[in-house]
Amino acid sequence: MLEVTLLGTGGTMPLKNRWLSSCLIRHMGHSILIDCGEGTQIALKHSENKFKPIDIICITHFHADHISGLPGFLLSMSNEGRTEPVTIIGPAGPKKVVNALCIIAPNLPFELKLLEYPTDISDFEYNDIKITPFSVKHSVICAGYNFKLKRVGKFDTEKAKKNNVPMKIWGQLQRNETVIYNGIEYKQSMVLGNARKGIKVTYCTDSRPTENIIDHAQNADLLIYEGMFGDETKLPRAVETGHSLFSEAAHVAKNADVKKLWLTHYSPSLTEPELYENIARDIFPDTELGFDGKYEKISFPE
Repeated sequence: MLEVTLLGTGGTMPLKNRWLSSCLIRHMGHSILIDCGEGTQIALKHSENKFKPIDIICITHFHADHISGLPGFLLSMSNEGRTEPVTIIGPAGPKKVVNALCIIAPNLPFELKLLEYPTDISDFEYNDIKITPFSVKHSVICAGYNFKLKRVGKFDTEKAKKNNVPMKIWGQLQRNETVIYNGIEYKQSMVLGNARKGIKVTYCTDSRPTENIIDHAQNADLLIYEGMFGDETKLPRAVETGHSLFSEAAHVAKNADVKKLWLTHYSPSLTEPELYENIARDIFPDTELGFDGKYEKISFPE
């Protein structure tokens, strides 16, 4: 399963009751952070999550409301005793930006591994999760992210017997891709059936709607997508600044055939997003308003 928590749902600047957009994804005691604007470390504290288990930080783009909280966040990770390397993924120049920010967070007790999309990676495997960045359309180079948790096939007793796999290692092969027993290598595929449907979460903020987003979000269990403006008259402003309306987010969700849509990254002027919720729900009924601390546990389908 994946546990998803919206730490903050604001865009541009934090409000008294709304931190800047960030999200935490947890699996098997490890965590992935998406974006790290000012105040993200406080938002994490409010959610009662921990800094130390965060292994990967995915940055959508390098506007201040998505990155300026990074130095303090890394220092808090240090203060919680983190010593293992932390991987930071981002588009167009993460090494330059992160190294500059970390001038005020020197001597961290862990290595920062900085990977640029698409120069260094097209996707990234982590703890059974495949992380795939993809291009979106904003005023600067910006990325959305897919998080896919794979699920292996069911154990097949007849297949294991047919492949002469010793019964003593059946359990090990259900958990491991290969097992060496009595000098012989046995593979997981020798005892398992076809892979089953896993879990997919798509995160996209700061973008106009595009076909590329729809393609990457296809059949997601959860799409987290920005709703900068609820009022339809704000469309010219959304086009000018590279953002989306509630209605546009709902059309993306509908066209991508996702199971559920969470709206996030609200404009500071959008103090009552609930006033516009029905605009999105009329287009895509399974729309929910994001709010700071919103949490869901997504389990494998049975």
